[in-house]
Amino acid sequence: MTQTEEQVEAELPLHEEPEGGKVPAVIDTERGLQRAAEAIAAGTGPVAVDAERASGFRYGQRAFLVQLKRTGSGIWLIDPEPFDSLAPIQDAIGGAEWILHAATQDLPCLAELGMHPQELFDTELAARMSGLPRVGLGAVVEQLLGVRLAKEHSAADWSKRPLPADWLRYAALDVDLLIPLREKLVESLQAQSKADWAREEFDALRSFQPSVVPYEDRWRKTSGLNRLKSPRQLAVLRELWRAREDLAQKRDLAPGHLLPDSALVKAAEAMPRTVPMLLSTDGFHGRAAKREARRWLAAVQTGARSEDLPAKHVPSGTPPAPRTWRDRNPRAFAQFRTARSRLARRAEELEMMPETLLAPAVLKQLCWTPPESIDLDTVSEALREFGARDWQVSQSAAIITVAMLDPEDLTEQ
Repeated sequence: MTQTEEQVEAELPLHEEPEGGKVPAVIDTERGLQRAAEAIAAGTGPVAVDAERASGFRYGQRAFLVQLKRTGSGIWLIDPEPFDSLAPIQDAIGGAEWILHAATQDLPCLAELGMHPQELFDTELAARMSGLPRVGLGAVVEQLLGVRLAKEHSAADWSKRPLPADWLRYAALDVDLLIPLREKLVESLQAQSKADWAREEFDALRSFQPSVVPYEDRWRKTSGLNRLKSPRQLAVLRELWRAREDLAQKRDLAPGHLLPDSALVKAAEAMPRTVPMLLSTDGFHGRAAKREARRWLAAVQTGARSEDLPAKHVPSGTPPAPRTWRDRNPRAFAQFRTARSRLARRAEELEMMPETLLAPAVLKQLCWTPPESIDLDTVSEALREFGARDWQVSQSAAIITVAMLDPEDLTEQ
């Protein structure tokens, strides 16, 4: 009888306590920060780093807890809120390698604290490149280290003070095994001759910047916006979004804690004229809806009489969805579909996911805006221009070039 993955996982020992069996106290004083910096500087080897945010509860994406571990210095939990920056920790780490899991999630909030890696190793990305079927931290630890991590508290309100002891234990465990996990992944990458490829990816991550939508366009990310049919309704939604954003920033609350997106869209559809009409709109319940009812109604009125009516769709500079290409640009459609299929086969040979071999956005951009003349050199140059790393170009450029020069006939598909 074959065991299920769940049964196998349940039989693995649960890693419940950090190294040493004790959860460290949270550092929240200048003296404590200096002590942590001195200990980390005295340690050896790479530094495991993690951060906890409260984006579902507080405004923005700042870190509310930073966890670090280094051989010889132990685990350190730092509350960044009392400090202007964590520059002493940055200085203590110096040029040592950071180990993070899913680095793009934490690098922006760590940068806000004055922390920037000179070298890094991303265990999630390394797991993807190694061909592991699941790449969450818990799953990778189970597959490579043979233990289970507790999975609770990942979506907790980390701005809470004092932080509960079981939350701190969870936070400490997030960095406790990153160093041995890195060693296992290095072995896997070297065995598959992918270590140099991974280093290219890690080097690129050091300069990672999240894509930022200009403030004036961020309201267009409102969930359910497509329900609105008229420019006037869009103007109302825009003003409601701005009013909510301003209040959320002032109160340091996640915007959705004031009003959900669905309530803004409903109000933009209904365009209520009075406070009672507003409060009868779906989603306008709770303290923020009632106490700030006049604020929301004023936003509706501003949008309703606005002369600056937004268009529903604005040029984004990115290609449209490929599913719309068949009629608009049949050759690009055939080139994209052919290249995507062949890249998927190459990714399977390399034992990695297709999106690791080449980001889908890069392939879409290349097929939608191809070079004037298509050959291996021009395709390679375009791939680099759109953000592909050298190893990705070496593995994908020839495949894409052939697909673009001689795409498969997709008219019957």
